[in-house]
Amino acid sequence: MSDDGFATALRHRDADAHWLVQADGTRRRLPVERWHGPAEAATVPVVSRCAGPTLDLGCGPGRVTAALTRAGLATVGIDVSARAVALTRARGAVAVQADLFAPLPAEGRWRHVVLLDGNIGIGGDPGRLLHRCRELLRPEGTVLVELDPPGSGTWQGRAHVVSGRHRGPSFGWARLDTRAVHGPAAAAGLAVREVFPAGHRWFAELVTA
Repeated sequence: MSDDGFATALRHRDADAHWLVQADGTRRRLPVERWHGPAEAATVPVVSRCAGPTLDLGCGPGRVTAALTRAGLATVGIDVSARAVALTRARGAVAVQADLFAPLPAEGRWRHVVLLDGNIGIGGDPGRLLHRCRELLRPEGTVLVELDPPGSGTWQGRAHVVSGRHRGPSFGWARLDTRAVHGPAAAAGLAVREVFPAGHRWFAELVTA
């Protein structure tokens, strides 16, 4: 999550609806209540696939970081937003304020990297993002990523968040569906081990190739 782009949504969970608006005019309602709530059932298969030190990239308010921590895993949430980091720590989890493309703790030693809630869009280039994830992993590591449903296609460009009457600044963003993930994954040195649905959402487990 971008500190500037998503800041209002992180501060005002009960405010007017928050929307992610793409440069092509497509609008998607942001599930802000879900972000601020407990980890939902759809995340259980993701958490269960983690068996070692885990990075939650773009952790937001930290519901998944906290769920991984409760599962007994050494977990660190990463977010550029100070507000997101504070909310994650308030849940009893560890979080670091940082740009995920900047140096991060224990690079190359993480067993798992998690990218949920549309975070495959961070930076606007899924290939670059997955390559960064590969750099963070140990040789046998995995990336667990949430994707758009099959047939949704791909999109890359500029987007902004609208919260009530407030329009935030634009930032690079992207979408990637389950059928389109193979190319960017391969280019990043990853392979798709499994694509699986959970709670009307779609996820993939990528392994180091």
